[in-house]
Parts: sequence; C-alpha cells; structure tokens
Amino acid sequence: MGIMRKNTMMNQRVRIVRQALKLTQAEFAKQVGLAQTALSMIELGNNTLTDKVIKLICAEFGVNETWIRTGKGQMMKESPQLKELGDILVNLTPETQQYLLLMARELLNVQEKLLKESDTDNTIESKDKK
Repeated sequence: MGIMRKNTMMNQRVRIVRQALKLTQAEFAKQVGLAQTALSMIELGNNTLTDKVIKLICAEFGVNETWIRTGKGQMMKESPQLKELGDILVNLTPETQQYLLLMARELLNVQEKLLKESDTDNTIESKDKK
C-alpha cells in the first residue's frame, strides 16, 4: 500500500472517530485546536494528518493511536474505569452480575431524567433573561 493510500485511510479514520463521538466538525476541531476548514480538509484527504494532530486527537478523545495510524486494534482506548468495572464484573456470580446490570440501567435512566430536567431549566432561564 502506497504512502498516499495509507494517509487517506488515516484521514478517513479521523472522520470515523468524530462521527462515533457524535461531534460536528466545528466541535471536534475546536477541541484539538484546529479550524473547522482544516479538519474538513484532513477528513477529505486534502490536508496531511500530522503526528501532532494525531497525538492531540488521541489525548483529547481517548483514541488508540495504533488504530488511527493502522486501523488495527480497538478505536478507543479502554478507560481505567471500564477496565476496573470489567475486572469486578468477572469476579461476581452470575446473579450478582445481573443485579449490577439492572442497577447500571436504572442509574442511566436517572441520569437521563436529570439531564432533561437540567436542559428544561436552562431553557426557561434563557427565556426569562430575554
């Protein structure tokens, strides 16, 4: 595989990361210190993806640098919290694993409700300031 093809694949993986994170080009670019147009050109393969930008993307978003460069391995690095949770989970009985999953789902539901309430409160506050 030629160097241009390899670079094009890396550029495509940048887009895959951004889309997986559900970020716009502007949001993603801002977090790594790029202009939106520069990111767009990288994703299209018209700008070179530098080592510096690769390292910034990996540091900012927890991306596996080997994956972004080669496509090998998992896209995202495993977080220490996820690793710890996995280590705990494998040491629990099947019944306790099911209970933990049930509690995690309930916690997720509570979080979603709280976030919706917070969004509603912020909308009301914005209208009140006008």
